[in-house]
Amino acid sequence: MAILHRALFTWFIFLVFLILLCLRLESRTHWNWFIVFIPMWVYDSILLIYVLFHMISHCRNGIERFRGTINKNVWYIAAIGLKMAAQIIICIKLEYTRVNLPIYVVMTPIWMLLPVLCVEVFMHLIKHSSGSSRY
Repeated sequence: MAILHRALFTWFIFLVFLILLCLRLESRTHWNWFIVFIPMWVYDSILLIYVLFHMISHCRNGIERFRGTINKNVWYIAAIGLKMAAQIIICIKLEYTRVNLPIYVVMTPIWMLLPVLCVEVFMHLIKHSSGSSRY
């Protein structure tokens, strides 16, 4: 799939999620919070299937010579899993108000994901900017 198609699909899914979120927050609908998050879970599921298919096809064809690619794919799977866990915990917190989940329990997957994601982006920027200097 071309990068433009992936970007448009991502923005479309995000737009549908924001529309459902706005409808729920303005009390125009009284849907379950799990229904509101369906577009994000569909997107995460497609992304997870894509990463798993990519990883299996590389291992099957013998292209996998470096462990770095496998480690990167495992990191992607872990990041998607943490994002999905955070979404589920947020839905539980919003839908079932009688369950008193502390905020640190709700935010733990996000707090685990964000620092590692920042380091990953920083390392990616350093790796790709070392060959070319703009200034």
